[in-house]
Amino acid sequence: MARDPHEPRAWVRMPSGRRLDLLDPTPFDWDDSDLALGLARTYRWGGHSAWPLPLSVAQHSLTVMHVRMAACAATGLTLAPLAALRELLHDAEEGLLGFDCISPLKPFLGAGFKTLSQKLDAAVFLRYGLPGWTPKEHAAHKLADRLAAAGEAVHIAGWSAREVQQTLKITAPPLSDDPLHAVYGGTPWEPWPPALAAERFLAELERLKALSDNTP
Repeated sequence: MARDPHEPRAWVRMPSGRRLDLLDPTPFDWDDSDLALGLARTYRWGGHSAWPLPLSVAQHSLTVMHVRMAACAATGLTLAPLAALRELLHDAEEGLLGFDCISPLKPFLGAGFKTLSQKLDAAVFLRYGLPGWTPKEHAAHKLADRLAAAGEAVHIAGWSAREVQQTLKITAPPLSDDPLHAVYGGTPWEPWPPALAAERFLAELERLKALSDNTP
């Protein structure tokens, strides 16, 4: 059915040349490099940082995935490639939107913003064949996300461990070690330049996609 020409649209032209209507997204409106670059140019903590550069959502997404993988390994299990891909893409809609809203502000943006985010999230899950979260899986994911956030708050945003709990109300203990340092080297907790964040995110996305495709 043709759309009403007077119906509002919010077009975004992707670097690949594809175009995405944020109000009516489909899984075919971006390619992987578009998503990687969008996440690398979208910043956490309101764009504020104690470092010269802010922290990208791309780097955060890799951190959460590695925290989740380490938690599985500690119990003698291996996180399946599709589950790891879901961790990597848990904030993918923010890269398409170009905006990572600070969590306490989201209720003030209203139901419309929530619906928009849900539509983008659904398009991501459909494009990459991600299974829905079970309650147990989602709880494990949220713990990994909170652990990453607590570590970022201290080591990147500049909050004290006490402020993380009392002011930010993040109950998870801040990580002391940067989960990405053992993988990529460099200075622990230092935010990466956008081009590097996009490159590393895209490489992991392509690796996990290939593994997921080959998993029975």
